[in-house]
Amino acid sequence: MARYRFLFEQLVRRELRQKYQGSVLGLAWYVVNPLVLMGAYWFMFGRVLPGLVSHPDYPLFLIVGLLVWLFFSQSLLGAAGSLIDQGSLVRKARFPREVIPAAVVTVQLVTFVAVLALVVIVTAAIRGTLGWPLVLLPLLVAALYAFAVGLALVVSVLHAYFRDVGPILAAVLLPWFFLSPIFFDPSDITRNDTYRDVLQWANPIAPFITGVRDVVYGGVAPSAGVLLYIAAAALVAVGAGVVLFRRMEGELAVVV
Repeated sequence: MARYRFLFEQLVRRELRQKYQGSVLGLAWYVVNPLVLMGAYWFMFGRVLPGLVSHPDYPLFLIVGLLVWLFFSQSLLGAAGSLIDQGSLVRKARFPREVIPAAVVTVQLVTFVAVLALVVIVTAAIRGTLGWPLVLLPLLVAALYAFAVGLALVVSVLHAYFRDVGPILAAVLLPWFFLSPIFFDPSDITRNDTYRDVLQWANPIAPFITGVRDVVYGGVAPSAGVLLYIAAAALVAVGAGVVLFRRMEGELAVVV
């Protein structure tokens, strides 16, 4: 794979140029989206319905979860059609096709890390969360990236064969968003332990949101269970993604 590093870098550069080509604000658009969502949810749950959730500095609580979710969802949505978008390259050259969806996720990672760094600085200044748990943040981001790449391999190769996968994914992500602990914490659910456990552990993105938020917003290390879940989810996603992709890539040059 090392000899295809140049190709991977060029795909990432190309994706970045296309992503912000003709845009006046450029990377700032990646900040605008979570800020708009943060404002909407802060108004709803911080002002209109303040009794449902109660967290200090609620906008910061919100934006950390939103950033993780946006990276994850945009990575999958972008990767779904990536093989088809690069169909001419797939048909003309022999190379590990996995680099195409991986490049899409990497582009999202670049913007995610840039904005997350700003959020870390602001949150640490306001909440005083600058402490040793921050050393875990790069590991959490790396695991999240691996998790997203693994799922990106799955959705990209499936969508190349079955063009309904992309629209289905877009439809699934909407309720998934509301079931993820973005504008609430699983500990907020006190009336039903089963619902709390399902939302925390049956939702694979939930521990990633919880882990990053614990470090950035809470200034504490995630629990051992959360860390173990994150590591296992990343490994399983990458392993399953690579196996499925390699089993199905034989006819890619035909179907794209």
